[in-house]
Amino acid sequence: MSTKNETPEVEEEEPPEEVKAKGKMPIGGHFNELRQRFTRGIIALVVGVMAAFFFATPIIGFLTAPGGPDFKPAQLGVMEYASVFFNVSLWAGFILASPYILYQLIAFITPALNRNEKKFIFISIPAVTVMFLAGLAFAYYVALPPALNILLHWGDDVVLTVVGIKDYMNVVTRILIALGLIFETPFIIMVLARLGVVSPKWLASKRKIWVVIAFVIAALITPTFDPVNQTIMAGPLIVLYEISIWLSKLVYRKKREVIESK
Repeated sequence: MSTKNETPEVEEEEPPEEVKAKGKMPIGGHFNELRQRFTRGIIALVVGVMAAFFFATPIIGFLTAPGGPDFKPAQLGVMEYASVFFNVSLWAGFILASPYILYQLIAFITPALNRNEKKFIFISIPAVTVMFLAGLAFAYYVALPPALNILLHWGDDVVLTVVGIKDYMNVVTRILIALGLIFETPFIIMVLARLGVVSPKWLASKRKIWVVIAFVIAALITPTFDPVNQTIMAGPLIVLYEISIWLSKLVYRKKREVIESK
């Protein structure tokens, strides 16, 4: 009677790349990858800030331009301009590094997403970026010049206007960021419509309320009480709301077509 030497089969370990692709990475591997990507993002931010140091002065000049050709802000404290310079360098460096930081974030989360979720992310990022930049452009070229013209020359016959660089930059950046975010309204409402939170009919029924809200928001972010400037700020909000209604109709129509096809 012969016996066969049986050797136990040893399972070969899958390479980390294959494990990750199949969604089988252990929790420790996820933390390790997160740490690596976070470190890369910090390094990119540091490099971006260092590079922005060379462009901080032209950026400050660009941001003071809406005040007019004769406008020159003052330094009201020993460290005021230095503080503004470093803040501008930090934000400019973040903007420079943001594409790489965003890539690291997307590369970390996409393995856990399905095909539709990945498609949504890759379509949304360019759309959100373009809309935010459009808001910045509107604020810089349309909203800021008339608003600053009123503020800087209000009371010229009574007082001598001396504007500190820090105070000026706070006002300008507040308006820029506010309008940049406001221009994201169509995207936000489109997502809410996609999730079924709002409907085109409901949005259309709230037009009058939105007009009031638009002027309230304009009053909060506009540094003047001038009705002309508030209208300039509220106008895009009203137009963006109409665009949002149109986009929500497209989303609803597409959802209905998908349901009917099933």
